[in-house]
Amino acid sequence: MTIKDLKDQNLLLFECLSGSKAYGLDTPQSDTDIKGIYYMPKEMFFGLKYIPQISNESNDEVYYEIGRFVELLIKNNPNIVEILATPEECILYKNPIMDKFNIDLILSKLCKDTFGGYALTQIRKAKGLNKKILNPMPKRRKTVLDFCFITINYSSVKAKSWLTRNGVSQADCGLAKIPNTKNLYALFHDAEKKFNYKGIANKETANEVSVSSIPAGEKEIAYLFFNQDSYSSYCKEHSEYWEWVEKRNEVRYSTNKSHGKDYDAKNLMHTIRLLQVALEIVRNGKLSVKRQNREELLSIKNGGFEYDEILKMAEDLMLQIEKETAKSKLQEKPDATLIESLLVKTRTELYAN
Repeated sequence: MTIKDLKDQNLLLFECLSGSKAYGLDTPQSDTDIKGIYYMPKEMFFGLKYIPQISNESNDEVYYEIGRFVELLIKNNPNIVEILATPEECILYKNPIMDKFNIDLILSKLCKDTFGGYALTQIRKAKGLNKKILNPMPKRRKTVLDFCFITINYSSVKAKSWLTRNGVSQADCGLAKIPNTKNLYALFHDAEKKFNYKGIANKETANEVSVSSIPAGEKEIAYLFFNQDSYSSYCKEHSEYWEWVEKRNEVRYSTNKSHGKDYDAKNLMHTIRLLQVALEIVRNGKLSVKRQNREELLSIKNGGFEYDEILKMAEDLMLQIEKETAKSKLQEKPDATLIESLLVKTRTELYAN
């Protein structure tokens, strides 16, 4: 089932602009994000074809089945609670049946952790991008041989350097694992290519060293250690880096580079936004999706603050949130039984015919 199917079959219950346009933080370069709520055709809901969520390929448009929406609502999921508090001017369609779900029934002290926890996730994302920007990785991946070392007395040298210095080709070498050790091998050399050794790594894309069958009586020329843990970590980091390069938003990346702060400014802007929203919720019991401090938030997005300044702002907000939560009159958590009963009534009406 697609978003078009939802609309063609009149299954939509709610649809709204979300993201920067709902927050009042959009610029001419902003994408249009849309979120919505739907219900399943009767035969699919009561059958085996339940679909909790439908989105387009870019995930700019995300729609939740009413049951999934309520499930996340009870948990005070920030993205879902914000849908319920969408500014009137951003609502594209609303079925009157959705009036049952009043925001006052939903907001609770859980928002301290859900909005605050989401904000901390944004900080981690910003730090992750900071690392990627400052430490670009070559497209060509290092090989197993780059993580091999030859032991010499009480030290070690890179296997590549040792092989070059001694005029030994890795392809003419054979390895035999040393019993009761981890990743330590005896290294043999067959300059005349009599024994069909497999080499240290039998191909450039290998993820393991190659072990060969060593004839009895052959003498090792050295001992080799393969730092497999380091190699595995490197491969994971390399894969993640180039996946990020392929998927990154070039406009956003260029903005991050141009402001010269070397952090993901958009993620940090949302960190502060989420923490400010959390503070307003626990202090006033209200959720205002559209932000009144547009200039401040866009200044963060455009690199107007140093990284440490933003982290200090975040820390101060978290302290305020803790204090306000302690004296807040908000419910501890939503009344799940009550809200579930609203879902039952809603579905009963929807499937009455």
